[in-house]
This record gives sequence, structure tokens and C-alpha cells, in this order.
Amino acid sequence: MVAFGLVNMALASDEWGTRVVPVDTRRRVPVELAEGAVVALALTFRVDEAVDGLAFEETRRFDGGVVGTTRTVLGGFRAGGPYEVRLPPERLPIGRASHGTYEVTGRFVDGAGREYAREVHRFRIVPSEKWV
Repeated sequence: MVAFGLVNMALASDEWGTRVVPVDTRRRVPVELAEGAVVALALTFRVDEAVDGLAFEETRRFDGGVVGTTRTVLGGFRAGGPYEVRLPPERLPIGRASHGTYEVTGRFVDGAGREYAREVHRFRIVPSEKWV
């Protein structure tokens, strides 16, 4: 199995720059984000052996149910790094019904479906006028 190390995760937005998301799954304090913000996830990682067909899968849960799953193929990587990839930007939901805490599970998998890493984080969507 390829040794994989997630070095850093960050959320980036033209509106407010970059916020680092701690790579510590024991941290349960949600990151606050303004409704309607356009954000992109930046991932920095290393691999000890070459890997083909690496993909990042993200599943979001809200109020106990899955609200979305995305899979982004990152490509093949030779041993080394750190490699940094930035996922396509997306707009966060807008409206009072979308306010609250979401749990996001991100997985790195290869073309054969083998899992290399899994991270679980929480974020809270707040009204844009309350966001700092």
C-alpha cells in the first residue's frame, strides 16, 4: 500500500483569502463560513510510492442526512511531494434553512477504490452579516 500523508488543508476564497483547516480529526470545533461564499478546497499531500488515478471524494451531511457527494479525479503522482491541488470553487448554500453545522468526510482513493486517507471536519454556515 502506498504511504500517504495529508500535510495541509485550506479553504480559499477571493473574498477573504485563505483559512487553514486543521488536519487534526480530534478537533471538533466547526469552522464558520458565510452563506453564499464562493470557496475552494486546497489540499497538500505527499506520497511515498507512485499512485495512479488518485481522487478526492467528499460527502457532506446536514441534519443527519447526506446532502451531497462529489468526486474529483486528481491524477497520477510519483513518489515525493508535497503536491498541492486546488479543487474547483463552489458557492455555499444561501438562506435560513441552510444555516447550521455540516459534517464533511473527505477521502483520498485510487482508481481501484483503495482508500489512502480519510478526514472528517465540521463547518457552520452563518448569515453573511454575522460572519467575521
